Amino acid sequence: MLSQSLQQKMQQKLSPLQIQLMKLIEVPAALLEQRIKEEMVNNPVLEVDSEQGGRDTDEEEETKDEVPEEREDRDATIEEYLQMEETPAYKLQANNFSADDKPIEVQMTEGMSFYEHLEEQIGLQDLNEHQLEIAHYIIGNIDEDGYLRRTPQEIADDMSFSTNEEIADEEVQHVLKVVQQLDPAGVGASNLQECLLLQLRTRNLEDPINGLAYRIINECFDDFTNKRFDRIIKRLRITDNEDMKDAIEEILRLNPKPGSAYSGTLVKAAQHIIPDFIVEYENNKLSFHLNRRSEPELRISSRYTDMLEGYVKNKENQTREQKEAITFVRQKLDAAKWFIDAIKQRRNTLNLVMDAILKYQGDYFIDGDETKLKPMILKDIAKMTDLDASTISRVSNSKYVQTPFGIYPLKYFFSEGIQSAEGEDVSSREVKSILAESVANEDKRNPLTDEKLMEILSAKSYNIARRTVAKYREQLGIPVARLRKEL
Repeated sequence: MLSQSLQQKMQQKLSPLQIQLMKLIEVPAALLEQRIKEEMVNNPVLEVDSEQGGRDTDEEEETKDEVPEEREDRDATIEEYLQMEETPAYKLQANNFSADDKPIEVQMTEGMSFYEHLEEQIGLQDLNEHQLEIAHYIIGNIDEDGYLRRTPQEIADDMSFSTNEEIADEEVQHVLKVVQQLDPAGVGASNLQECLLLQLRTRNLEDPINGLAYRIINECFDDFTNKRFDRIIKRLRITDNEDMKDAIEEILRLNPKPGSAYSGTLVKAAQHIIPDFIVEYENNKLSFHLNRRSEPELRISSRYTDMLEGYVKNKENQTREQKEAITFVRQKLDAAKWFIDAIKQRRNTLNLVMDAILKYQGDYFIDGDETKLKPMILKDIAKMTDLDASTISRVSNSKYVQTPFGIYPLKYFFSEGIQSAEGEDVSSREVKSILAESVANEDKRNPLTDEKLMEILSAKSYNIARRTVAKYREQLGIPVARLRKEL
């Protein structure tokens, strides 16, 4: 028997400004100027505020030369709408345009970052608003190689903490499967084996070679990585050596780092690194500033506000087309205000996050001693800034910091914590540094096993399980002892 009932449910809706802000927060300095230029081309109401001063670089001179032409094109566009010079009526319909006056196209443009590519795709999936929020958070935690190094449980815990609502592990797992279906194949995997399996699942597994390649990775991964091919042949009962050879060749064609698979029109923004923050240590004082070299000051053109006021005052005898044109211009004014506010809030948010990181990791920024880096996770900075952990994740992705000791990804300063035998919390990066140094100095004729590495760490008061040693070794890209052995 069917029953009806009333149910109250609180649901938070994101405003256009909030959506704009989330997108802008993710944009690194290297792409910010391009993003601003795109907005100015699409919205003639926006202009550079030259009275606020500009950048004293060659880039500024190029921009000054380009702006008049762009401004002329955009002015012509707005004049067409306001003067009604035989403009077809359908072009004046306010609902004929998307929020940013661009047609929605599924295409990858030059300069699009890896994360923008994923975000663009996830918006086309069949996910509700809550699931989309989880998807954005997952994407924000994917590293530049395309791997998700955090478990669904850890992500659920972080989101539950930041949103004050219960997020189930199963919800995150469900959305993760959707993310793992995005391009490039293999993205969102937790390890190399899963990455290769995800790529193989995009193939026709009924094909004998593809099917065998999948079985090798799925059932004999350890033997495959250690080149124990005889064991694979025996375990999978392979009778044709040519099939085995073809399957191995198929596996070797897969990409172990799907995040770095960009070529052609997909260009990684990190090819030319422009730091987002600049940290300085002078007179025993740490300070930083946001790199605004690529961020011109924007304002709303008084020309169009005055023009609109004139049309509004002359309400009598207005045609239907004129009224619709005024509505369209008002939309552009609102969009311009939202964009300017979002740029300012992006600036404030980035400053807030970097200030917290500088305070948290102050000892490191003084002399660059890596051992002074404290364990730091998204929750730590979220607590200090009163921001969501998802916002911290968006800020830390694709951003770089210039320090007196070099330029580092902002993610570099985040790491999980490990407790030493003395009960002191230390960063996993410190442990990885010891592992890397131990392997670099080992006898290559008798390389250190994970068991031996565990003993070395234990002698230094780091009591870590062998499987954790193996995990850190894999994250450092160090093969197992057998493959490091030299004759």
